[in-house]
Amino acid sequence: MNDTLQHTPRWVKPYGDTMDDGRVQLSFTLPVALDDNSKEAARQLALQMGLDEPAVVHSEAMGPAFSFYVVYGQCKHRVDMSRIQVAKPEFEVLDKDAINEKIARLMGRKMVVVGACIETDAHTVGIDAIMNMKGFNGHKGLESYHEMRAINLGAQVDSEDLVARAIEEQADVILVSQIVTQKNIHLDNLTRLADILEAEGLRERVILVVGGPRISHELAKELGYDAGFGPGSYAENVASFAIDEWARRHAPSVARDTR
Repeated sequence: MNDTLQHTPRWVKPYGDTMDDGRVQLSFTLPVALDDNSKEAARQLALQMGLDEPAVVHSEAMGPAFSFYVVYGQCKHRVDMSRIQVAKPEFEVLDKDAINEKIARLMGRKMVVVGACIETDAHTVGIDAIMNMKGFNGHKGLESYHEMRAINLGAQVDSEDLVARAIEEQADVILVSQIVTQKNIHLDNLTRLADILEAEGLRERVILVVGGPRISHELAKELGYDAGFGPGSYAENVASFAIDEWARRHAPSVARDTR
């Protein structure tokens, strides 16, 4: 293999036309009407953000009191890739057949997964992509796994109702999706659910997983969850983690036996 393809640069900057030129594109909205002064305000904001030679290359009115801008500029900063470590759950991602086989072999019954978008979040695109039969982007959802009983409660589900249903179904896994993140409302929602499970004495009995566009594994762990999955995750990622975590808790000697 070409050594260049294997090499990860120690220092990296944004790439535009030439290596290390630092060229970036930035877009944002200002709560002011569009005029020459607002364009200059957008340019000066980019300067204060640390961009060199910023230029407003596109602007558009968004009603009488808002305006949208696209700014090009040059980033002067760089990062050291060798110092970056991203927290990730440690497990082997298996395919659907291997997951079904592992559940049947280790559990001897179906794994029960109860999922929902909690509280005021009305966006089911994330939970449906993971749980619904058809899945997303060619990756079938948990409902298609014959060794799983996947129960999708949909959107705007109160945390108390989700916990009650999990108790009723004797769930092994609670899967939560949070798409709406304005004013960090997702953090309040997720904390509340974890607190309810703790108060009910259920936290150690269920595998608690959260997913969403602004979810990382590190954030999930900080909030008291077992794992967090962000963009680019599919049903097999969640299912592989779930059976791996179940095995770790219930059968440590075969936790990662995927034979």
